[in-house]
Amino acid sequence: MRQGSYLTLTLLLLIFGSAAVEAGPDYQLEIRDASNQLITHFPLQHGHWCLHWRHSVTGIAVEDCYRTEAGQMQLSHSWQPDFAAGLGHFEGRGTLVSHPQGGYLIESINEPVPGNELWIRIGSESVAHTLVSADTQLNLSTLAAGQRLRLQLTPIQH
Repeated sequence: MRQGSYLTLTLLLLIFGSAAVEAGPDYQLEIRDASNQLITHFPLQHGHWCLHWRHSVTGIAVEDCYRTEAGQMQLSHSWQPDFAAGLGHFEGRGTLVSHPQGGYLIESINEPVPGNELWIRIGSESVAHTLVSADTQLNLSTLAAGQRLRLQLTPIQH
């Protein structure tokens, strides 16, 4: 092989190799019930997803949003139209600002989720616990209302 070919091959490996590293792995949420039975997978677009739900007492819509940072699930921010029971902001956990659509945005929470898994008791259909990632949605309340589910971040095996 000529010296120019080695240089071209080396450059291609550097370019495509670094692009693969920058892109990182694709992630999904494995959704399992309390007996560890797999219910479904939920693919994540760019490692970001939100859990939309309605407060069981007031009915206000809440959005808790997560991101994947170096393979770690983190609570990124939360939008809360009101500070109903169990909601709100406390010092040292993100920054509270007004949301353009009303209510409050708690941004820059950046709180790691232990074990990359989130356990939640799924509310009734009126609570409408719904996973959202880009244009993909999964209504957990129609799937498993009243059940305790584990949402675990896992890399997608290609």
